[in-house]
Amino acid sequence: MTDETASTKAKIGVPGLDDILVGGLARGHVYLLEGSPGTGKTTIAMAYLLEGAKAGEKGLYVTLSETEGELRASAISHGWDLGTEINVFELAPPESLLDADQQQSLLYSSDLELGETTKQIFEAVERLKPDRIVVDSLSEIRLLAQSSLRYRRQILALKHYFARHGATVLMLDDLTTDVTDKTVHSVAHAVIRLEELAPSYGAERRRLRVIKYRGQGFRGGYHDFTIRRGGLIVFPRLVSAEHRTAFTRTVTTSQIAELDALLGGGLEKGSSALVLGPAGSGKSLLTMHFAKAAVMRGERTALFIFDEELGLLFDRAKAMGIDLAGMRDDGNLLIEQVDAAELTPGEFAHRVRHLVDERQAKTVVIDSLNGYQAAMPEENSLTLHMHELLQYLNRQGATTFLTVAQHGLVGDMKTPVDVTYLADTVILLRYFEALGRVRRAISVIKKRSGRHEDSIREFRISHRGISIGAPLEDFQGVLKGVPVYAGAHSPLLGDETTR
Repeated sequence: MTDETASTKAKIGVPGLDDILVGGLARGHVYLLEGSPGTGKTTIAMAYLLEGAKAGEKGLYVTLSETEGELRASAISHGWDLGTEINVFELAPPESLLDADQQQSLLYSSDLELGETTKQIFEAVERLKPDRIVVDSLSEIRLLAQSSLRYRRQILALKHYFARHGATVLMLDDLTTDVTDKTVHSVAHAVIRLEELAPSYGAERRRLRVIKYRGQGFRGGYHDFTIRRGGLIVFPRLVSAEHRTAFTRTVTTSQIAELDALLGGGLEKGSSALVLGPAGSGKSLLTMHFAKAAVMRGERTALFIFDEELGLLFDRAKAMGIDLAGMRDDGNLLIEQVDAAELTPGEFAHRVRHLVDERQAKTVVIDSLNGYQAAMPEENSLTLHMHELLQYLNRQGATTFLTVAQHGLVGDMKTPVDVTYLADTVILLRYFEALGRVRRAISVIKKRSGRHEDSIREFRISHRGISIGAPLEDFQGVLKGVPVYAGAHSPLLGDETTR
């Protein structure tokens, strides 16, 4: 079987999932959607039938575990009306099998129930002739079959029957019985698995994976998704190689002469800059100056704030001459407060892509990676997520700024996550002691594109914003925090009271 075009496939109607399946489900086959209770199987199944109804296709929902009332109530909770376009067939055992007196027979009741169940499904299909069918759930059929052999034969019988009628069938399995039984995996045309993770803190995380899809390419790996009113939203895993945009690599500046000189004239468009330093050293403020300069150039800028409350950030920035609220109200600055405990990495990448693709943001600030790391269910995957995100932003011509708060204040500093090799430019901020005061220093450790100063300059924050001093050529050990002065005069910036 060759790949079918998206127009000939049965779309599921779940944002992102059809993209992962390269257009949807090939028609006329049986598919398996499996996952533990609460992962969203029923929601996907209803969305699948509703999508068919929009295209004028008949839908049949065969339920062995829930009542029709429960299904319709679940649909209403999402703002859906199954109406008359979707037929709900509530399959209950015949009354004679519920009578204890009738269950005493030479035949096991499961034999009677399994045959009766299959017969009723066939009769419903013959009567309604649906284009799309949902069977919920296979766990009930597995229990009635009682053995793997009988279960496999029953599934094969259903598959061949549905194939003769040309229906596209979605079978649900809640994995509440034998989770090691892979019978349907070998029979189904494709298998989609839904998973729910429970972190030690924060909301549950959901993800899905396409295990197989015969004769069809698909986007592999895990994809985060969330359940909201209106159904599921799936966030396909970002593959940066699929996104390339032609642009001219010009130099962007901060409009602070000394800082631009330290950076060898500025930063190249379509590159990434990592700002490292201890808490309070000025990392956020430094990136805000680049954001302000981008807005003044007429570029749209996106800020993703993990650590600081937006009201406090606006007040603090405005006191230093940066009116973030005003730029936001003008539409040139796009600011999002990110709650790490409620966000998955896939959803965050989706938010970034939306502002870059749809809103044309050309400068992106992520403050900070410490907060982004907290959103990761597995910390080992942080660098992989960050690699794809930075590559994507670079290929879209966006200039990206990342901040990382290091542990400690002076001396030996610890970095909670090492992404220095991913960034094109690394800017280092440090505290140091001199002349009885705590001061700040700034230096550029790395820059892939072009030259940069190898000097260390003093970095001062005042009500006027950022000030960059001359290179600290007469000091030794600034980066260690306790420098030794070896010069004949002090090159340090003066006190605020004398400036």
